[in-house]
Amino acid sequence: MQKLKQLPKWVKTTCPYCGTGCGVEAQVNQDNSVTIRGDESHPTNLGNLCSKGLMLADTLVPEGRLTECYIRGQVQSMETTLSYVASSFNKVIAEHGPDAVAFYVSGQLLTEDYYVANKLMKGFIGSSNIDSNSRLCMSSAVVAHKRAFGEDAVPACYADIEAAEHICLVGSNLAWCHPILFRRIQQAKIANPNLKITVIDPRRTDTCDITDLHLAIRPGTDVALYNGLLEFLDQENACDLAYIAAHTEGFEAALKSAYQSTPSWVELAEFCNLELDTMLAFFRRFTDIDKTLTLFSQGVNQSSSGTNKVNAIINCHLATGRVGKPGASPFSVTGQPNAMGGREVGGLATMLAAHMDFTPESHALVSEFWQTDKLATHNGAKAIDMFDLVHQGKIKAIWIMGTNPVVSLPDSDKIQQALLNCPLVVVSDCIAKSDTIACADVLLPAQGWGEKTGTVTNSERCISRQRGFLPSVGEAKADWWLIAEVAKRMGFGKAFSFDSEADVFAEYARMTGFKQDSLPRGLDIAVLAEQDYQLHQPMQWPIHGDKSQARLFTDGQFSTPSGKANFIPLYHKSAASEVCQDYPMILNTGRNRDQWHSMSRTGLATKLNGHMPEPLLSINPQDLSERGIVDGSLVAVESVQGQLLVRAHATVSQNPGELFLPIHWSRQNASAGAISSLVAAHTDPLSGQPENKYTPVKVSVWSHSSRAALWSQRRLQVAKILPMVDYWVERRLEQGFFYYLACVAEPATFFQQLKLALHNSYMTKQVDYENAAEQKYRFAMSFQGDSKDSLDISLMVTPANDVDDDSWLASLTMLTPEVGLRATLKGEAETPPSRMICACHQVTEYDIIQAVEAGADTVAAVGGCSKAGTGCGSCIPEIKRVMASCDIAITLVS
Repeated sequence: MQKLKQLPKWVKTTCPYCGTGCGVEAQVNQDNSVTIRGDESHPTNLGNLCSKGLMLADTLVPEGRLTECYIRGQVQSMETTLSYVASSFNKVIAEHGPDAVAFYVSGQLLTEDYYVANKLMKGFIGSSNIDSNSRLCMSSAVVAHKRAFGEDAVPACYADIEAAEHICLVGSNLAWCHPILFRRIQQAKIANPNLKITVIDPRRTDTCDITDLHLAIRPGTDVALYNGLLEFLDQENACDLAYIAAHTEGFEAALKSAYQSTPSWVELAEFCNLELDTMLAFFRRFTDIDKTLTLFSQGVNQSSSGTNKVNAIINCHLATGRVGKPGASPFSVTGQPNAMGGREVGGLATMLAAHMDFTPESHALVSEFWQTDKLATHNGAKAIDMFDLVHQGKIKAIWIMGTNPVVSLPDSDKIQQALLNCPLVVVSDCIAKSDTIACADVLLPAQGWGEKTGTVTNSERCISRQRGFLPSVGEAKADWWLIAEVAKRMGFGKAFSFDSEADVFAEYARMTGFKQDSLPRGLDIAVLAEQDYQLHQPMQWPIHGDKSQARLFTDGQFSTPSGKANFIPLYHKSAASEVCQDYPMILNTGRNRDQWHSMSRTGLATKLNGHMPEPLLSINPQDLSERGIVDGSLVAVESVQGQLLVRAHATVSQNPGELFLPIHWSRQNASAGAISSLVAAHTDPLSGQPENKYTPVKVSVWSHSSRAALWSQRRLQVAKILPMVDYWVERRLEQGFFYYLACVAEPATFFQQLKLALHNSYMTKQVDYENAAEQKYRFAMSFQGDSKDSLDISLMVTPANDVDDDSWLASLTMLTPEVGLRATLKGEAETPPSRMICACHQVTEYDIIQAVEAGADTVAAVGGCSKAGTGCGSCIPEIKRVMASCDIAITLVS
């Protein structure tokens, strides 16, 4: 009998993007390609994935990977590099003390990586100068949780979405930033049409598609609004006085501050830029519906008063006894896949380890557990402070792990300069090029997603396994291994003799249970130390026996010394920098739907690059009109920190005077570089979290003469070979690269400069088109490769004010060289260019219009014939807008 061929195995892992923590299954096929699907058994997503998760296989490419060790630009062996890092650190410590060394880590790291890094820095180097990019997204929530609950513990769980009767989303564009949670709310609304959904956000984002009440609040007025709500609850006798008396402290002081800061409902509504009826409708809804779930994210956290904003929300939940109950809790939604895991192990400068702070009791416990006499005794430098110390020359050596601070931190030009001047910058990463790597002295190749293995914790405290299914590329190693090997060479071998990530996790799990009787902590997963690491199933902490706990503080017992939760008296505080005559507009920053951080991973997935191919400045049409700016033109955005060029996009989703820019572009793919170069390094004084949502700026016309569209088979070093270009953005395609270009030079001059720069010696055929009267120029060339001609370059230059759509050039990748050359001469493609609407199923705006014209009159009907909106669902609001525009067009025609 013929033996059946064994099918490849599906490996259960987790998605490496947002803090939702979706389960993923990966299969390595016999041709070494990878297939990705959602894990139907994972409680978070039950098999659903967003566009980014669905395209994970497209990011698993060797191109652009860091595969070798480098010391000052020279390839070195792993042994030489590890020894160099260790001896350099020891030398700095001997000469300048332990606080002259710092680690800057990432929510992209696994819990095991975080644990070993924290142990080395705090336990054996003896400094608390280890901080994480989680400081940029979650630290305000962390401090607020500790102030109110006594511990950084999220009381809610995802099941509360289905249990709630009122969901309030504050400062969260869930549709784009956490699409699977958005999908769960969509489905909950279908299952329960009476479910009320409130959105509090200055922008009318796609999340508002599911809301029946939107409060377009004035940026920065959250504390005033929630103080008003607390007063309203008191006036309506809606406070749970029995709960308050039994389980809380400080209510009277918090209520007093609320009354003092709320002059009248009319004045409060005007201050918050709300209609009075809209504000009171929210107050009544929160008051009347016991099962109220408040989900909040970066719009609340990223503020110079972010901690107070979170506590203002928690105050109202405590006043009504709605904490840790089914469908009723404040719920901080995490930005990164393992920001929670890093907080658990203590991977921030303001924590010691495993939910313990720098108290004498905790210090003694950790010293005993780690068997060290070098344990740090106080807080270290938070992220912004850390890089200030680098800039001042007080930190002499810094190890940056899996993050890109030159792009992500505010006042990024200063960060870049600080690193360039630092005597020793070590970067461990899986990619070979980034704005931060360009500043590094030492590079260590780290494993990427699909190779590394460990654990992560999502927003609802659920610990899941992230498993490797691919071999490491080149010399890439696990981050925990790199840290442990450096620790051994620094002389700490006995404490870092881990054989595997399972060993690391077991030690960390034991630590959470160590001396719980004398020093109780809510975080307790000690039982997992004795279980089979490889067979671990998703579980929420705390874990006792074989049972996890979905919600916290349900019994009204909190982690404070008194066992009671704390109300916090609060007052409105203005943003650190207010708008003024010179900078009259407020700039908000955030994420796009299909991209992640600085696009080092998502940018590789070409199917994700069509929805928003260049950074767009969302601006109200009234603001454009007042400044004489044409929609779609390039504008200069300027703050006190600097200036950059971006394309204006008119939208009524922005209130007049308010702007939005996405964070994803950097010097690797755009002339503008990091958007964070505009943002000042103002931080919350308690949490250290930067104020990324409120930067005073001005916007003006950028005068230039020429625009160009360029398609190239090869990736171009634009800044190097095209120095005459004033504005450029790169977009990766299925085949080749597409560039948007602009220049102050006249079109004829710009065309000749580009032609000369792009011309190459291996060209086999060239075509030109020049229309001097209209100042339109086109150029294309092909070359001999692999025994056949291939189209290499296609270029079109026009005047800056030309309205022709040049994105058709991207379609040339699918044509033969001869047809591509002809299309360049003609100046158009066969199929009209169209923007990507549904990334999950690659459905364009043109496809949706075709479906509507064929008779599809509902979103479901469009999905039935095109699949648009049948994936994660985050594109449904845009599908509705396209359909609405079709209806208007049809009406006009008829």
